[in-house]
Amino acid sequence: MTFSTDIGLAFPELILAGAALLLLVWGAFAPRMTAAIAAAAVVALLGAAFAAATGPLGRAFAGGLIADDAAVFAKVAIYAASAVAIPLGQSWFERRGVKNFEFPVLIVLAALGMGMMASAGDLISLYVGIELHSLALYILAAMHREDGKASEAGLKYFVLGALSSGLLLYGSSLIYGFAGSTVFADIAAVAGQPGNTGLLFGLVFLICGLAFKVSAAPFHMWTPDVYEGAPTPVVAFFAAAPKLAAMVLFARVLAEGFAGAIPQWQQVLVAIALISIFVGAFAGLAQKNLKRLWAYSSIANIGYAVLGLAAGTNEGVQAMLVFMVLYMIDVTGFFACLAALSRQGRAMETIEDMAGLIKQQPGIALAMTAFSLSALGLPPFSGFFAKIYVFKAAIDGGLTWAAVLGLVGSVVAAFYYLRLIKVMWFDAAPGATDKPAFEARLIGVGLALFSFPVVVLALRGLDQAAARAAAAFGLA
Repeated sequence: MTFSTDIGLAFPELILAGAALLLLVWGAFAPRMTAAIAAAAVVALLGAAFAAATGPLGRAFAGGLIADDAAVFAKVAIYAASAVAIPLGQSWFERRGVKNFEFPVLIVLAALGMGMMASAGDLISLYVGIELHSLALYILAAMHREDGKASEAGLKYFVLGALSSGLLLYGSSLIYGFAGSTVFADIAAVAGQPGNTGLLFGLVFLICGLAFKVSAAPFHMWTPDVYEGAPTPVVAFFAAAPKLAAMVLFARVLAEGFAGAIPQWQQVLVAIALISIFVGAFAGLAQKNLKRLWAYSSIANIGYAVLGLAAGTNEGVQAMLVFMVLYMIDVTGFFACLAALSRQGRAMETIEDMAGLIKQQPGIALAMTAFSLSALGLPPFSGFFAKIYVFKAAIDGGLTWAAVLGLVGSVVAAFYYLRLIKVMWFDAAPGATDKPAFEARLIGVGLALFSFPVVVLALRGLDQAAARAAAAFGLA
């Protein structure tokens, strides 16, 4: 394979890398042109998504970068979610008198790292992609410098992120030492042989590091504090695209590098999935702050995605991909609605703040209700179909008992979703809300359409795309 072919396969990443550099120089010389820089960043992300969807497929740079149906599926969803995050965040900061051109640049750099994660073909590109997107996320968490909670969130995320990076590096070094290669295809040849305890030991460390990135329990300790302290539109971004990128990377490492050790890593994933489901369900019951509540909701929902992956089949990977895309829509839309709301200039972030919202902001209240019921998994909302996919894959993969426990966790979590809906619809409002921001309201209410039953019309297309993506991993 020639160098020009390699460049063609990496064209989406090159678009984002070039755009980030140009936007950074543009912002340095014209820092007040924040709207134009944000618009250019959105165009670059959409252009990268188009290049990924229409570009060639193959392996580049000696197997270090993979462009296949799974990478295309993930990149289109990741870049689209990143493009939505830019106008949402830009307007939120401007309403608070903060004009910075760095926000869209950091989103582009994070998307570049996530694209590399989705296409990683060896341990080196895996680590580079994770660190590139993580460094951007650390800064985004602390972007609102006048807010002490945001600075605290960024610092906590950075310190604990360094711990997870250490786990990833240690696991990668063990895998390289016992396999003699960093390429997943070469590792798979060794993993299929008996007597590779050291290799599996390295895999456990690698799984722990990746579990931190998706905020799966018991590696979730950073999530509630970071979600509560970070700016609301940044949390909307945190909870969506990076989770999908990490889950696709999770699937690629296990399916392409350790397909011969499914019984070993399946046990670890089932344990992580069930712990995440029950930690998210029970800990969420005690939360009053909505950002912390949805942090625990995110932990529980990642548990369902990991449960689908634990099935160790193409059907399980397909279920995980469908689940993650539908959950991305729910969580982005909910936080977009939350970012639009304020009362007397103060952000509305607690359950009590939502009292009587249906009378004052009926459109936003209906959208938040839809997102909550969808995340709960109530039919006929999109989250119901997402969980059906996961539970079916788990049952077909011989994990019926785990699927039953997951259903129990979903019933427990129903309490805090229904409590929020009850407060919005039946409690008296403590005062009038401010006029919602147009961009946030448009994004939140617009995404709500995908949580209503109309999503069934588009579900078949998503299912088919996820099936092609899952087939690229080559599991049974």
